[in-house]
Amino acid sequence: MSAPQRSSGRLVSRRVPPASGVPATPNQARASGRGRTPAPKSVPPAVPGSPAVPDLPAVPNVPTVSDLPAASDLPAPDLLAPGLPAPDLSVPGFLAAPIAAAGQVPTVVAVPPAGPHPVELAALLHELSARLLGADGVPQALDRLAVFAAGAVPGTLRCSVALIGEGGPPVLAASGTRAQALDDLQHSSGHGPGLEAARTRALVTVQELQSDPRWPELAECARAEGVHGIVSIPLEVQRSSVGSLSLFVARPGGIDPELLLTAMAVVNQAEVLLSELRRREGLREGATVDRAAGVIIAQRGCGVQEAYDVLRETAQRLGLDRRVVAERLIAAAARNAEA
Repeated sequence: MSAPQRSSGRLVSRRVPPASGVPATPNQARASGRGRTPAPKSVPPAVPGSPAVPDLPAVPNVPTVSDLPAASDLPAPDLLAPGLPAPDLSVPGFLAAPIAAAGQVPTVVAVPPAGPHPVELAALLHELSARLLGADGVPQALDRLAVFAAGAVPGTLRCSVALIGEGGPPVLAASGTRAQALDDLQHSSGHGPGLEAARTRALVTVQELQSDPRWPELAECARAEGVHGIVSIPLEVQRSSVGSLSLFVARPGGIDPELLLTAMAVVNQAEVLLSELRRREGLREGATVDRAAGVIIAQRGCGVQEAYDVLRETAQRLGLDRRVVAERLIAAAARNAEA
């Protein structure tokens, strides 16, 4: 190949055709515009002086696909390593499909849980918020909570709510009259799953109340009322009131785990909503007490602290809540002003 020449500032290569009798290289074939020469089908003769190629041994017969055994004739594979226990296919939420033919591997298929879909649960909590925040006070909110929880958990015979505050009687609510005798016996005796959950602030589950040794005094009444299982979930409001929400079911074995999670989500949301109601009641009570103190100052001409002391002493003497005394004092002042 000749040396390259420069022309007009560009590098130009002079193409030289190959010598006759010498095959062109691939680069030379592309440079000259020729296509690749197909490989010869026959082996070219050996070049004189090169070693001879030894004869290769014959290749044994290779079995074809038709010679392989059918899949049904193969033994079933051992899915378990030595020493490992067999899988428990009875776990809730999973189901083993039946084996249709010998040697077929069992398939584990996920089964949807029995509880509500997350979207449905979000809708339940939204509806609960609307119902409880629209209540006039905590007692009415507890009534609505009991009815709502009984409808949210299928299979519930009765839902009862008990809330115990500081220095006052417990506030009780229920979804209906079914199994009321069992609920009344629990509170009159001072022993039962609902009171246990309120005392310990822990979840209490009873699979079979009719034979549970923890509360033998409730067994006969539970049998008469047709109640088998009870689930009591602790309820705490603003760290000043404790209680529980109890679900009475007629099915042996208690409540399914998925439904139990739904009930616990409802109770957790109810704690937030009831705390907000208590906060609003506190603001209203404070405003009412302030107005009553103003009435006392106007009537007696005393100072602010003395007016609050008079209101507090009057409430203690009458055995009433300070807010109730304040409301009566304001109403009496309004009647005197109209007369």
